[in-house]
Parts: sequence; structure tokens; C-alpha cells
Amino acid sequence: MSEFNFNIEEANTLWKRWTLNAKKYPDREAIIHWLADGEHHRWTFSTLLESAKKFSVHIKSAGIKPGDVCAIVMRHNPNFYPLYMGISRTAALPACLAYPNPRLHPDKFRQGIEGMSQRSGLDYILTERELEPLIRPLIEKPGSTIKAMLFPLEWDTQSEVDPKVDDEIEKIANNVKDTEPFLLQHSSGTTGLQKPVVLSHRAVLNHVKHYGKAIGFSETDKIVSWLPLYHDMGLIGAYHLPLAYGIPSVQIDPFQWVLAPVIQLEAITQEKGTLLWLPNFAYNIYAEKVDEEELEGINLSSVRRVINASEPIRHDSHQKFADRFAKYGFDPLALTGMYGMAETTLACSQTEEGKPISEVAADRNELSNGKFKFAEGDAVVRVCVSSGKLIGECQMKIVDENRNEIEDGLVGEVATHSVSMFDGYRNYPEKTAEVFVDGWFYTGDYGFKYKDEFYIIGRKKDIIIVAGKNIYPEDIENVVNHTEGVVPGRVIAFGEDDETMGTEQVAVVVETKAVTEEEKKNVRMAILRAGMSIDINIHKVYLVPSRWLIKSSAGKPSRKANKERLINGSDPQVWSK
Repeated sequence: MSEFNFNIEEANTLWKRWTLNAKKYPDREAIIHWLADGEHHRWTFSTLLESAKKFSVHIKSAGIKPGDVCAIVMRHNPNFYPLYMGISRTAALPACLAYPNPRLHPDKFRQGIEGMSQRSGLDYILTERELEPLIRPLIEKPGSTIKAMLFPLEWDTQSEVDPKVDDEIEKIANNVKDTEPFLLQHSSGTTGLQKPVVLSHRAVLNHVKHYGKAIGFSETDKIVSWLPLYHDMGLIGAYHLPLAYGIPSVQIDPFQWVLAPVIQLEAITQEKGTLLWLPNFAYNIYAEKVDEEELEGINLSSVRRVINASEPIRHDSHQKFADRFAKYGFDPLALTGMYGMAETTLACSQTEEGKPISEVAADRNELSNGKFKFAEGDAVVRVCVSSGKLIGECQMKIVDENRNEIEDGLVGEVATHSVSMFDGYRNYPEKTAEVFVDGWFYTGDYGFKYKDEFYIIGRKKDIIIVAGKNIYPEDIENVVNHTEGVVPGRVIAFGEDDETMGTEQVAVVVETKAVTEEEKKNVRMAILRAGMSIDINIHKVYLVPSRWLIKSSAGKPSRKANKERLINGSDPQVWSK
């Protein structure tokens, strides 16, 4: 299969595409639901479609109507996939939300769901019975937008469906226009601050066509992924792209992967996987945290692309990965990079296959001053790794603070325009207007262009990226501000580079009146517990005396100025652990 016979018009919505694939490849495996115990569930395109139809009947019977938003909150389960498809068949909008981490405080989880329901207009929550006590109070709360909580894993999907109801739903699916919303995706971030991205059928299918060509999709490909499906890289890259294109994907439980990362390497070996997307931190974990004895029998020779995305690509991480797995058949030329975001469905740029990724040794000080220049002499070097060239029907430009395009080599904000662009943030017109102007999306990322390739080097704002997860400093500062021993309002949070792990780690600077070592240790422990209450690990705590923090012109402690003060100096007043 190639880009030339991926004809969008022969099946211009996702349900029609899935139906077409089930007719073309009824017995081809569509999704292999991978489990550590070996009890894998294998969906073919035809069995997956038939199960989706049964789920759709239950969904319609529950009163869900076209346009309703159905939030799915469930653990790794083989029925997630047909459930998701069944929602789409009824013309409702599926929205994947993260299942609560056991460390996350129940109130924080509820606040996140409530915040998203008020912003996005969540109509139904489809979840597991175990979460009922946690979610039920939201439904019963006066003024709640959530109509009901449903438990689809308890539905009878073995019996035959009512053909009359099935026909009614099929008519609904066939009348959906390709410009209508297909899914709702909440952009990366901590709960409550996530922006609801609306993508149409046309946007997703355009992306399948153009990104599929950029990465050279073929019938022999098989994707292997542990990425969570509430994240664009997992949902679009590892789930929607192969399902629409007609090739199989192996889906691994993210929680199982965290406990035993080697599970993905085992799946690649056994299934002869060819494509995978990874956040940068995963390369370091594979290179440094997997024991040699775990790798017995591993063979990565089938892999033709490992695509690094979701945060700035790091040269050292790639090198460590290539060095570690060369003896297991891994081709270092399979290392590739991508740049993208939920607002453009997924990718904007991609590096070429079979060629080393372009890298430049930049003068770090010049980059700080807004200009790319090759490092010379004793200059401090930052190796910048390319995120590739533009994919088809996508444009990007680098702009200054006035959003005027600037010349190659200058650092500025990345703006993009694409045929797979989002329709805007749902129920959030002011935010849409802020970042989406005349068809251009202003990303908030900083980068530069050199020889037709794009290099992404940071964020315009202060978002911290830890292991592929975007963390907003405001969330951390808010919870730490209420911690005993902390001077309220005198807290900043920022990201510190951790070269060992290949990602950023969260650091906080806190003014305190604690004086003795014992008092300082108690404040630090209270801060760490506060972070854990919102599912954030605070890596470094800097305790400083009252009035130490530098304020911005707006009268608030400046993250940038205080971070630079800490990193560039050795103030004896700073106590850190």
C-alpha cells in the first residue's frame, strides 16, 4: 500500500474507512492487545468492526446522541478499541482521559474531570465500576454538565444486535460529513489546564495520507507502542494512523511498560515490529535501566524507524540507544525525529529514513541571544538535533515577537499551517483566537530553520516537560504555596535539564522562615508530598530566605530570572536537596 492508493474520497470519514478496511482485509490483524503474561488479544479488521457495531447499539440505547462528548476513562483493555469506534459510529465524539494514577489524590482527579467537563462540555463518562465512588459525586453535583456515567465493560456484546437499531446507526454514520468533528483530544498538561482540541474526519484522514507518505507506510509495517492513548502521539500515531491505513498495531499497557520497559522490545522481537514512536526519555531508560540478562533473545533488526517526538530531541539519548542495541540488530539509521502537536493532528515535520539525523553544534550563548551560530573555540556547545523537513501540505515559519517571519538561522516562535489543522479549542474561543490567526497556529515553541530543516530548542513559555509530560508551573506553585513552612506567594517552579535521564526534572525555589537543618528537611519533605498529591515528582528543592526571589515587572516572582540566578551563582543563602 502506498500514498497513491490512499484515496480519501473512497471513504471520507473514519467509520467508512474502517468499514472499507474490514472488507479489504477481513482476516488481517488490526490490533494486537499485548499483555505481559502472554494472554494477548488479537483483533482482525473484521472482528474489530463487528464488535464496534455491537458497542454502538449500546451507546445509542444509553441515550447518547450525535455530537455528545463521551469521555473514556479506563485501563488497558481489549474492548477499548471497539468501544472507541462504536462511539464514532453514532457520531458522538470520543475523548480519551487518563486513568487516575494511584498516587493522585481523589480530589485532584475530580477537579480535573470537573474542569474539563466545564470547559469541554463532557456529556458522558464511560469508565470502570471501580471509579464509580470517585466520579459519582460529579454527576450528582448541581449544575454538572455530565449526564451519566456508563460501564461499557459490563455490557453484553456477545448477543446479536437488533438489526433495526443497527440500520439506524449505520444511516447516522453514513450521513456524517468529513468536515464534522471526529474526536476531542485534551492537549498535554496537568489536569484542569488541558486545552480541548477538536479534530475533524478530514483532518485525520489528510494526516494519514501525508504523514503516511512521509514515513513510507507499507503493507509490511507493524507499529509497536506503549504510549497512552490520551496523548496525541499514542492516539494518532500508534492507533489512528495504522487503523485507518490498514496495517496492524501492537498496543502495550503503559503501566506495564513503566514496570518492565523490556516488554516493548519483546513485542518488537516476537511481532517483527517496524515502527515506533518514543519520547526522548525512553531512549535513556532503554540504554541505562534495562538489565543485560533481560535482553536475551531480543532482536531489533525488523525496526526501520524509531521516531523521536514530544520534546526537544537530544543527541546523547540517541547515541546511548544506538550503542546499546547495535548488537541486538538495531540499525542506527532507523533513528528519526519528528515535530508536531495535537493541534495539527500530529506531525508537521519528519526526518528522512536511511540517513543520519542532521545535527549542528551551536554556540549556546548565541542561541540564548536569538541566533544560531556554529560553536567555535572555547564556546559552550549545544548540539541541536533536527526535527526534519516539512511533510506534505504543511507549512512552517519562524516568527519574531510581532509574528513577522524572520530569516533562517534566527531563533523565534514556530508557526504552522496544515491541511490537518484542528478546528479550534472547544468552548474556548478566546484561547483559539490567541494562537490561531489567518490559518496559522502559533505554537509557543522556539526554534530555528537551517538548510530547510527545523530545529526545536525550547518553549516560549515556562512549560516543564518531564518524560514527555507537559507540566504547568502554576499547578506546582499553587499546591506548594499551601504547604506548611512556605511563605505564601513566594514560590516558583521550573524545569532543570537532567542529562542522565534525557529529560527535564521539576525544581522549585521556595522562600521559607525555616532556620535549622531539621526545619528545612521538614519543609522539603512537605513540599515533596505536596507534589505527589498532584502526581508530580519534585526533583530538586531550593530553600531561600524571605525576600530572596526576584520579581517581574508585573510584581510576581520571575521564573526565568530566578532560575538563571540559581544556575549561574553559588549563593550561600540557598539550601538545596
